[in-house]
Amino acid sequence: MAERAVPNTIDHDTGGHWQAAKNGELAIRACTNCDLVLHLPKAYCHGCGGWDTEWKAVSPTGTLWSYTVTERELRPGFEPPYTVVVIDLNEAPGTRLIGYLAGRPDLEIGMAFRVRFDKVDDEVTLPQWEPVPA
Repeated sequence: MAERAVPNTIDHDTGGHWQAAKNGELAIRACTNCDLVLHLPKAYCHGCGGWDTEWKAVSPTGTLWSYTVTERELRPGFEPPYTVVVIDLNEAPGTRLIGYLAGRPDLEIGMAFRVRFDKVDDEVTLPQWEPVPA
């Protein structure tokens, strides 16, 4: 199996998300002036025009907004079948994060999910999502 793709954890706009994950927290970027969630994360607020933004920890819970099952290899390191999930954050509705599940799990739109942290190496920890048992 090929090596798994990993994010650039020191990127100016997204690095805080990956640092929080490394510390076991789920974080999103928000404007300190108007509280707008900035997703996709940027240092500049498109709501009020301010440059004062911060990473803030949010509840590691959400609901399944969408998903797709991939049946063939599209990228080395992702053995099919696998499922890509889109999770709408409970604490920041409308902010959606993507995750990966192996196989073809039995899913329903709106079901509860929680984050888990997959440590790839000493520098990279990926927030992933898993269904909350009923």
